[in-house]
Amino acid sequence: MAGQLDGKVALITGAGSGIGRASALAFAREGAKVAVADIVVEGGEETVRMVKEAGGEAFFIKVDVSNAAEVEAMVNTVVDTYGRIDCAYNNAGIEGRLASTDEYPEDVFDKVIDINLTGVWLCMKYELPHMLKQGGGAIVNTASGAGLIGVAGMSAYVASKHGVVGLTKTAALEYAKSGIRVNSVCPGLIQTPMVERITADQPQLGEALVAAEPVGRTGKPEEIAESVVWLSSDAASFVTGHAMSVDGGFVAQ
Repeated sequence: MAGQLDGKVALITGAGSGIGRASALAFAREGAKVAVADIVVEGGEETVRMVKEAGGEAFFIKVDVSNAAEVEAMVNTVVDTYGRIDCAYNNAGIEGRLASTDEYPEDVFDKVIDINLTGVWLCMKYELPHMLKQGGGAIVNTASGAGLIGVAGMSAYVASKHGVVGLTKTAALEYAKSGIRVNSVCPGLIQTPMVERITADQPQLGEALVAAEPVGRTGKPEEIAESVVWLSSDAASFVTGHAMSVDGGFVAQ
Protein backbone atom coordinates (compact mmCIF):
# COMPACT_ATOMS: atom_id res chain seq x y z
CA MET A 1 0.00 0.00 0.00
CA ALA A 2 1.32 3.45 -0.91
CA GLY A 3 2.52 5.67 1.89
CA GLN A 4 0.90 9.00 2.71
CA LEU A 5 4.02 10.86 1.54
CA ASP A 6 5.21 8.75 -1.38
CA GLY A 7 7.52 10.72 -3.65
CA LYS A 8 7.70 13.70 -1.30
CA VAL A 9 10.82 15.44 0.00
CA ALA A 10 10.78 16.41 3.67
CA LEU A 11 13.08 18.66 5.70
CA ILE A 12 13.00 18.20 9.48
CA THR A 13 14.96 20.39 11.90
CA GLY A 14 15.82 19.22 15.39
CA ALA A 15 15.73 15.70 13.96
CA GLY A 16 18.63 14.36 16.03
CA SER A 17 16.47 13.24 18.94
CA GLY A 18 12.99 13.15 20.45
CA ILE A 19 10.04 14.29 18.36
CA GLY A 20 12.25 15.24 15.42
CA ARG A 21 13.81 11.79 15.21
CA ALA A 22 10.45 10.05 15.56
CA SER A 23 9.10 12.27 12.79
CA ALA A 24 12.02 11.52 10.48
CA LEU A 25 11.34 7.81 10.89
CA ALA A 26 7.61 8.30 10.34
CA PHE A 27 8.08 10.46 7.23
CA ALA A 28 10.47 7.90 5.75
CA ARG A 29 8.05 5.05 6.57
CA GLU A 30 5.38 6.93 4.63
CA GLY A 31 7.60 7.19 1.55
CA ALA A 32 9.32 10.57 1.90
CA LYS A 33 12.98 11.29 1.30
CA VAL A 34 14.17 12.98 4.47
CA ALA A 35 16.70 15.73 5.09
CA VAL A 36 17.67 15.37 8.75
CA ALA A 37 18.87 18.68 10.20
CA ASP A 38 20.27 19.29 13.69
CA ILE A 39 23.02 21.22 15.42
CA VAL A 40 24.19 18.01 17.13
CA VAL A 41 26.07 15.97 14.54
CA GLU A 42 26.07 12.67 16.43
CA GLY A 43 22.32 12.71 16.96
CA GLY A 44 21.54 13.70 13.39
CA GLU A 45 23.79 11.04 11.91
CA GLU A 46 22.24 8.44 14.21
CA THR A 47 18.78 9.39 12.95
CA VAL A 48 19.96 8.99 9.36
CA ARG A 49 21.34 5.57 10.23
CA MET A 50 18.03 4.56 11.80
CA VAL A 51 16.07 5.76 8.76
CA LYS A 52 18.30 3.84 6.36
CA GLU A 53 18.21 0.74 8.57
CA ALA A 54 14.42 0.85 8.31
CA GLY A 55 14.62 0.99 4.51
CA GLY A 56 14.21 4.75 4.05
CA GLU A 57 16.29 7.44 2.37
CA ALA A 58 17.88 10.30 4.32
CA PHE A 59 20.92 12.50 4.68
CA PHE A 60 22.20 14.82 7.42
CA ILE A 61 22.73 18.58 7.45
CA LYS A 62 24.31 20.39 10.40
CA VAL A 63 22.52 23.66 11.10
CA ASP A 64 22.05 26.33 13.75
CA VAL A 65 18.52 27.51 13.01
CA SER A 66 19.18 30.88 14.65
CA ASN A 67 21.81 31.64 11.99
CA ALA A 68 20.25 32.97 8.77
CA ALA A 69 23.18 32.00 6.53
CA GLU A 70 23.15 28.42 7.83
CA VAL A 71 19.38 28.13 7.38
CA GLU A 72 19.57 29.42 3.82
CA ALA A 73 22.40 26.98 3.06
CA MET A 74 20.42 24.11 4.61
CA VAL A 75 17.38 24.77 2.43
CA ASN A 76 19.51 25.18 -0.70
CA THR A 77 21.30 21.90 0.07
CA VAL A 78 17.99 20.05 0.26
CA VAL A 79 16.85 21.52 -3.07
CA ASP A 80 20.23 20.80 -4.68
CA THR A 81 20.09 17.20 -3.42
CA TYR A 82 16.47 16.28 -4.04
CA GLY A 83 15.23 19.00 -6.39
CA ARG A 84 12.43 20.32 -4.16
CA ILE A 85 10.96 20.60 -0.66
CA ASP A 86 7.40 19.34 -0.34
CA CYS A 87 7.18 19.13 3.45
CA ALA A 88 9.04 21.16 6.05
CA TYR A 89 8.80 20.37 9.73
CA ASN A 90 10.41 23.24 11.63
CA ASN A 91 10.88 21.53 14.95
CA ALA A 92 14.21 22.61 16.47
CA GLY A 93 13.87 24.18 19.89
CA ILE A 94 15.20 24.47 23.42
CA GLU A 95 13.52 24.75 26.81
CA GLY A 96 15.59 27.52 28.35
CA ARG A 97 15.55 27.76 32.13
CA LEU A 98 13.05 27.52 34.95
CA ALA A 99 12.95 30.95 36.64
CA SER A 100 10.42 33.59 37.53
CA THR A 101 9.99 36.42 35.04
CA ASP A 102 11.86 38.98 37.16
CA GLU A 103 14.80 36.60 37.68
CA TYR A 104 15.01 35.21 34.14
CA PRO A 105 18.53 35.76 32.67
CA GLU A 106 18.48 38.08 29.68
CA ASP A 107 21.00 36.04 27.69
CA VAL A 108 18.97 32.85 28.14
CA PHE A 109 15.75 34.66 27.19
CA ASP A 110 17.38 35.94 24.00
CA LYS A 111 18.74 32.49 23.11
CA VAL A 112 15.33 30.81 23.55
CA ILE A 113 13.66 33.41 21.32
CA ASP A 114 16.47 33.18 18.75
CA ILE A 115 16.13 29.41 18.38
CA ASN A 116 12.46 28.73 19.06
CA LEU A 117 10.86 31.69 17.31
CA THR A 118 13.36 33.44 15.06
CA GLY A 119 14.61 30.02 13.98
CA VAL A 120 11.13 28.98 12.83
CA TRP A 121 10.71 32.29 11.00
CA LEU A 122 14.09 31.90 9.26
CA CYS A 123 13.24 28.37 8.17
CA MET A 124 9.95 29.52 6.64
CA LYS A 125 11.63 32.56 5.09
CA TYR A 126 13.91 30.31 3.05
CA GLU A 127 11.53 27.36 2.53
CA LEU A 128 8.63 29.41 1.18
CA PRO A 129 10.30 30.76 -1.99
CA HIS A 130 11.04 27.22 -3.15
CA MET A 131 7.49 26.09 -2.38
CA LEU A 132 6.14 29.07 -4.31
CA LYS A 133 8.30 28.15 -7.32
CA GLN A 134 7.16 24.53 -7.29
CA GLY A 135 3.50 25.46 -6.80
CA GLY A 136 2.81 24.28 -3.27
CA GLY A 137 3.95 22.58 -0.10
CA ALA A 138 3.16 21.89 3.52
CA ILE A 139 4.86 23.40 6.56
CA VAL A 140 4.42 22.30 10.16
CA ASN A 141 5.99 24.26 13.02
CA THR A 142 6.49 22.90 16.51
CA ALA A 143 4.73 25.14 19.01
CA SER A 144 3.62 23.64 22.34
CA GLY A 145 0.78 23.43 24.79
CA ALA A 146 2.78 26.29 26.29
CA GLY A 147 1.99 28.20 23.12
CA LEU A 148 -1.69 28.16 24.08
CA ILE A 149 -1.57 28.69 27.86
CA GLY A 150 0.78 30.22 30.41
CA VAL A 151 3.29 28.17 32.38
CA ALA A 152 4.83 29.68 35.51
CA GLY A 153 8.62 29.79 35.45
CA MET A 154 8.97 29.47 31.67
CA SER A 155 8.50 33.01 30.38
CA ALA A 156 10.92 32.72 27.46
CA TYR A 157 9.66 29.33 26.32
CA VAL A 158 6.00 30.36 26.61
CA ALA A 159 6.62 33.63 24.76
CA SER A 160 8.50 31.83 21.98
CA LYS A 161 5.82 29.20 21.50
CA HIS A 162 2.95 31.70 21.54
CA GLY A 163 4.97 33.48 18.87
CA VAL A 164 5.20 30.32 16.78
CA VAL A 165 1.42 29.91 16.86
CA GLY A 166 0.92 33.51 15.71
CA LEU A 167 3.62 33.28 13.05
CA THR A 168 2.04 30.09 11.74
CA LYS A 169 -1.41 31.65 11.44
CA THR A 170 -0.02 34.69 9.65
CA ALA A 171 1.96 32.64 7.12
CA ALA A 172 -1.06 30.37 6.57
CA LEU A 173 -3.14 33.38 5.51
CA GLU A 174 -0.40 34.84 3.34
CA TYR A 175 0.17 31.67 1.29
CA ALA A 176 -3.25 29.95 1.34
CA LYS A 177 -3.96 30.83 -2.29
CA SER A 178 -0.50 29.65 -3.35
CA GLY A 179 -1.11 26.01 -2.44
CA ILE A 180 1.05 26.20 0.68
CA ARG A 181 -0.45 25.04 3.97
CA VAL A 182 1.11 26.15 7.26
CA ASN A 183 0.12 24.56 10.57
CA SER A 184 1.59 24.11 14.02
CA VAL A 185 1.56 21.14 16.36
CA CYS A 186 1.27 21.78 20.11
CA PRO A 187 2.68 18.83 22.06
CA GLY A 188 1.85 18.29 25.69
CA LEU A 189 4.09 16.38 28.10
CA ILE A 190 6.11 14.06 25.86
CA GLN A 191 8.85 11.57 26.73
CA THR A 192 11.76 13.50 25.21
CA PRO A 193 15.28 14.52 26.29
CA MET A 194 13.92 18.05 26.82
CA VAL A 195 11.32 16.93 29.35
CA GLU A 196 13.88 14.67 31.00
CA ARG A 197 16.19 17.67 31.47
CA ILE A 198 13.42 19.79 32.97
CA THR A 199 12.38 17.13 35.48
CA ALA A 200 15.79 15.52 36.19
CA ASP A 201 16.46 17.47 39.37
CA GLN A 202 12.79 17.84 40.29
CA PRO A 203 11.12 14.41 40.31
CA GLN A 204 8.14 15.92 42.15
CA LEU A 205 7.59 18.23 39.18
CA GLY A 206 7.55 15.27 36.82
CA GLU A 207 5.03 13.48 38.98
CA ALA A 208 2.85 16.58 39.17
CA LEU A 209 2.94 17.04 35.41
CA VAL A 210 1.87 13.45 34.79
CA ALA A 211 -0.88 13.77 37.40
CA ALA A 212 -2.17 16.86 35.58
CA GLU A 213 -2.60 14.93 32.31
CA PRO A 214 -6.28 13.93 31.83
CA VAL A 215 -5.18 10.67 30.19
CA GLY A 216 -2.90 9.92 33.15
CA ARG A 217 0.35 9.44 31.26
CA THR A 218 3.00 11.20 29.21
CA GLY A 219 2.89 11.10 25.44
CA LYS A 220 5.35 9.41 23.11
CA PRO A 221 7.37 11.20 20.41
CA GLU A 222 5.81 8.83 17.89
CA GLU A 223 2.35 10.16 18.76
CA ILE A 224 3.42 13.68 17.79
CA ALA A 225 5.09 12.35 14.65
CA GLU A 226 1.84 10.78 13.45
CA SER A 227 0.10 14.15 13.77
CA VAL A 228 2.86 15.90 11.85
CA VAL A 229 2.72 13.31 9.06
CA TRP A 230 -1.03 13.82 8.76
CA LEU A 231 -0.75 17.62 8.69
CA SER A 232 1.92 17.29 5.99
CA SER A 233 -0.10 14.88 3.86
CA ASP A 234 -2.84 15.43 1.29
CA ALA A 235 -5.29 14.01 3.85
CA ALA A 236 -5.08 17.43 5.54
CA SER A 237 -5.59 19.37 2.30
CA PHE A 238 -8.22 21.71 3.84
CA VAL A 239 -6.29 22.35 7.06
CA THR A 240 -4.17 25.47 7.37
CA GLY A 241 -3.49 27.99 10.12
CA HIS A 242 -4.32 25.37 12.75
CA ALA A 243 -2.61 24.93 16.12
CA MET A 244 -3.17 21.22 16.78
CA SER A 245 -3.02 20.17 20.42
CA VAL A 246 -1.58 16.69 20.90
CA ASP A 247 -1.51 16.71 24.66
CA GLY A 248 -3.79 14.10 26.19
CA GLY A 249 -6.42 16.77 26.80
CA PHE A 250 -4.24 19.02 28.97
CA VAL A 251 -5.25 22.40 27.51
CA ALA A 252 -8.92 21.35 27.44
CA GLN A 253 -9.03 21.66 31.25
